[in-house]
Amino acid sequence: MAEGGGGARRRAPALLEAARARYESLHISDDVFGESGPDSGGGNPFYSTSAASRSSSAASSDDEHERPPGPPPCVPAAPSAPEPEEDEAGSGWSAALRDRPPPRFEDTGGPTRKMPPGASAMDFFQLFVPDNLLKSMAAQTNMYARKFQERFGGDGAWADVTLAEMKAFLGYMISTSISHCESVLSIWSGGFYSNGGLAGAMSQARFERILKYFHVVAFRSGPAAPGLYKVQPFLDALQSGFDAAFRPSQTQVLHEPLIDEDPVFIATCTERELRKRKKRKFSLWVRQCSSTGFIIQIYVHLKEGAGPDGLDALKNRPQLHGAVARSLCRNAGGKNYIVFTGPSITSLALFEEFEKQGIYCCGLLSSRKSDCTGLPRSMLASPATPPARGQHRIRTKGNMSLICWYNKGHFRFLTNAYSPVQQGVIIKRRSGEVPCPLAVEAFAAHLSYICRYDDKYSKYFIAHKPNKTWQQVFWFAVSIAVNNAYILYKLSDAYHTHRLSRAQFGERLVRELLGLEAASPTP
Repeated sequence: MAEGGGGARRRAPALLEAARARYESLHISDDVFGESGPDSGGGNPFYSTSAASRSSSAASSDDEHERPPGPPPCVPAAPSAPEPEEDEAGSGWSAALRDRPPPRFEDTGGPTRKMPPGASAMDFFQLFVPDNLLKSMAAQTNMYARKFQERFGGDGAWADVTLAEMKAFLGYMISTSISHCESVLSIWSGGFYSNGGLAGAMSQARFERILKYFHVVAFRSGPAAPGLYKVQPFLDALQSGFDAAFRPSQTQVLHEPLIDEDPVFIATCTERELRKRKKRKFSLWVRQCSSTGFIIQIYVHLKEGAGPDGLDALKNRPQLHGAVARSLCRNAGGKNYIVFTGPSITSLALFEEFEKQGIYCCGLLSSRKSDCTGLPRSMLASPATPPARGQHRIRTKGNMSLICWYNKGHFRFLTNAYSPVQQGVIIKRRSGEVPCPLAVEAFAAHLSYICRYDDKYSKYFIAHKPNKTWQQVFWFAVSIAVNNAYILYKLSDAYHTHRLSRAQFGERLVRELLGLEAASPTP
């Protein structure tokens, strides 16, 4: 910086205010994390991220953050690195930059239904898992039990499951996301994880009977049924509930949420127990609203050998990840959404395809993981002498910008959502600000916010680990539904009345499902 230390200190407040104004214009709400209670997360994600978030986000070198469309910030641009001669003559990529307006978006997004101040945890959950869906599960479970007993012999202890019992069954499973006990049977064990307050709602023997026969779809509908046919009707109903209850903001992220085992359990497992754990035979991807954390859409992709399609969603397979991105965005066209993508999804061909559909993108590039077809080679090679921190080079082709930005390493971004001439800033608690193109600031902020969501809400995933792939998918999907229900609760008048933390919301929901508490919360 050309100014002395005193000038830098005088400029810092204005710089922070400009960054804060841009951040607030994106409507990224800290509200979903809460500000009190045992699981509240203080602080603004624009200015810092946790160590876990930094390790999760390959884009940000430090505690960085974001900003989508808005007026150019009052931040002096760092001098760009010297421009090398272009080696792609006739490729269409140019060093000439021109300003362009951001994609127009007028929808404010958010919940589509105003819930009353007295709405219960069950009311929010049943926006996604209503009684008619639970009745269908009960009917399919009873059908499977009858056919199973016809084939393998009667079960004198079995009686058809009722709607109330199906709710209680779900409640017991959801309770493992609050108590973090790996076995739901611990509730009746009398040990450390036992819970006499919950155990009385249903006997352990009855719970185990329902668990044995539990089904969403009892029988294969035909020889061409997909590998997830036993859970697909539930996923479809859940998707309809998500679509009906919430409209996303303009900015969204395509990624894999943290759904693996709790690290506390992994740390306490013996090597033999770890070897016995079966690897997941599927990958679960989501499209997630980056301003609230609400998961808009779920996509489950079976890995090789897990189903008749024989496809494998392995790392470093951009062609498969591109197919995942298309599936997640199949209903997003024509709305001028901006989606942020990781290296395995980012590609010129996919971004151009999405732009024709009215979907704009901003993604991190990696020469190892990304499909770099059609990108200028000079921008993918790192110079022998590293440039100064904050320097960048940009090439454009139509609305597409390819950015090479240096911050203790080279970071490359591809975007058609942000103007290549507008400047942003990455603010760090210790080292101050690092200038960058606007797209870099936006990417860092949105991805860091989603990492913060993962750090906080992934610990509330149901801990029950069945062997069946469809059952694993089912309980992951239920966990996402509960998290989405809590986000809607935080955005409603009901939260201002009772201010439940995520853990308290989960406990209240469990008790309501078990019939131990009225379906209307009390202060």
